[in-house]
Amino acid sequence: MNSTPISLPLLDTADLSPRQSELLARGRKAAQGMLPNMYRAMAHNPALLDTYLYGYDALRKEAGFTPAELEVIFLVISDENGCDYCVAAHSLVADTLSRVPRAVTDAIRNGQDIPDSKLSVVAEVTRRVLLSRGRPDAATVQTLRDAGYDDKHLLGIVLAIGIKTLSNYTNHLFDTPLDSVFKVREFKAFKAGQRIVEFFSPRRE
Repeated sequence: MNSTPISLPLLDTADLSPRQSELLARGRKAAQGMLPNMYRAMAHNPALLDTYLYGYDALRKEAGFTPAELEVIFLVISDENGCDYCVAAHSLVADTLSRVPRAVTDAIRNGQDIPDSKLSVVAEVTRRVLLSRGRPDAATVQTLRDAGYDDKHLLGIVLAIGIKTLSNYTNHLFDTPLDSVFKVREFKAFKAGQRIVEFFSPRRE
């Protein structure tokens, strides 16, 4: 692993507070019986994991996106943030649970055009909201509307960005080891330099 800016180890499940135990049990249930390493990192601050689990569940249930659309949103955010862990994890979920065509997932991972017009709109609008720091232009918003979505979906994208920021940034701090189940879709970010340039570029007003 690379040197990380944080000294905390992944939590040992044999040495947990009652609150950490409760949250990791919730996380294991949400992850269909496995305990992702990311949760073992986040649980050092119970409020962080609690917020993530609640927001993630609420987004899936209430944001109005299909499972495939949400997976595309999560992949785009994680790719733009350079989070190898989340790109791998969401790629596997996309392949096995959310029924995202493999060609769509691979296009996002490889920076190529998405071969599905509606998912392409969702991906591009998500990217523009993220990279504009929540200031998409009117044309971007209209593109989403023209594809059959409404402004409530735009707020769902904002929620997804908030949720994935929690997980992406935690993984950056811990350089979280990839769980064996996700290694079939392991990913190495290749846009780190571009991300840094975009982050420090002047914001559009």
